[in-house]
Amino acid sequence: MKSTDELLDALNNSNNIDQYIAENADSIISDSIPQLLGQLLEEKGLKKSEVIKSSEISGSYGYQIFSGEKKEPARDKILAVLIAMKLDLDEIQKFLKAAGYPPLYPKNKRDSIIIFCINEKASVMNVNRRLYDMNEQTL
Repeated sequence: MKSTDELLDALNNSNNIDQYIAENADSIISDSIPQLLGQLLEEKGLKKSEVIKSSEISGSYGYQIFSGEKKEPARDKILAVLIAMKLDLDEIQKFLKAAGYPPLYPKNKRDSIIIFCINEKASVMNVNRRLYDMNEQTL
């Protein structure tokens, strides 16, 4: 599997997108959000219902995210699910990038608070409490 820099270099030097994709298919992410979440559930041995409950989002919205019925879930809702899965910062950043969301950005105050809480292994409830206490929008 090629690194992001290697892929970018190959793409910059390519004059045929079809050939580039064919040659780098094993390094290009093409899974949907439900597929990526399903893989994480399996890897971590988690139950969808427990993750949704711990995420502090409505059950129906959570199931819509996991089923793919919710085509473009809000980044905050995805973050809540990932935090409920007890993923570390690196895993969350990789998921966000793979799913097409901007990664958490430490120069952003709100994102810094979320990163801090992830590193503390805080629950979604505690992340929201910290955000609220610091006058930032909750997840």
